[in-house]
Amino acid sequence: MVNKLVIIKNDQPVTSSLQVAESFDKEPSKVNRSIEKILTESGTPKMASEFFRPGTYLSRGKQYPMYYMTRDGFTLLAMGFTGKKAMQFKIKYIDAFNKMEQQIQNGGFNVPTSMSEALRLAADQQDRIEQMKPKVLFANAVETSDSSILVGELAKLISQNGVDIGAGRLFKWMRSNGYLISGNRSDRNLPTQKSMDLKIFEIKERTYNNPDGSVRVTRTPKVTGKGQTYFVNKFLKEIQQ
Repeated sequence: MVNKLVIIKNDQPVTSSLQVAESFDKEPSKVNRSIEKILTESGTPKMASEFFRPGTYLSRGKQYPMYYMTRDGFTLLAMGFTGKKAMQFKIKYIDAFNKMEQQIQNGGFNVPTSMSEALRLAADQQDRIEQMKPKVLFANAVETSDSSILVGELAKLISQNGVDIGAGRLFKWMRSNGYLISGNRSDRNLPTQKSMDLKIFEIKERTYNNPDGSVRVTRTPKVTGKGQTYFVNKFLKEIQQ
C-alpha cells in the first residue's frame, strides 16, 4: 500500500497516480485514463508530458502501469476533484510546507523561499525517514530472533515491510528465481544448491514413528537470519526503484 504523499524521483518531488487513486478512493486504472486524457487533449502536449512520467508498481507478483506527477501535474489532475477527500489531499501539501518551514527555522537553516523548494526539502527528508523505517524495524526483528523461520512466516515479514505477497506467491517466486527446487519431484520446494551456498536456507529434518513400525522423515525448508535480511532487502529494493 502506498503510504507516502510525496517522494523524490530523479531529484524532483513527485506524487503518483497510485497515491492519488488511494487518497480519492478511485480505481488506479481510472486515474491513469484521466492522465492519458490530459496528455491527449492538452493544447501543449510537450508541457503536459513534462508533468507526468510513466512508471510501474508491483502488486500480487505482477507489474502494473502508473504515472509519477509533479506538483503541476497533480494540480492539472486534481482540478476537477471535489469533496472532502479532495480537500484533505490538498491540505496535506500545505501542511507539509508549514511543518518543513518550522523545522528548518528551529534548526537554524535558511527558510525556503518558494513552495517548490519547500516541497523538495520536505519530500527529501520524508523519503529518507520512510526508507530507513522498515529496515530499522526489520533489523530489530532479526536481532531478537534466534532461529530460522518458515517461508510462510517470511511472507508475512515481507508484507509488514510494504510488499503485498502471500506464502503461495512467495514459494512460486522462489522456485522461478532458483532459490527453491521446482518441478514434479520428491525434493520440490527444498533449497537449491545456490541457496545453501548463500546460507539463506537450512533444512530441518524430523523423524516420525508410524503405527506399523516404519519410520517417516520430513524435510522442511527454513529461512535463516541471513536469508530473512537477504529477501526482505531484495523486495524493498524492487518497490523503491
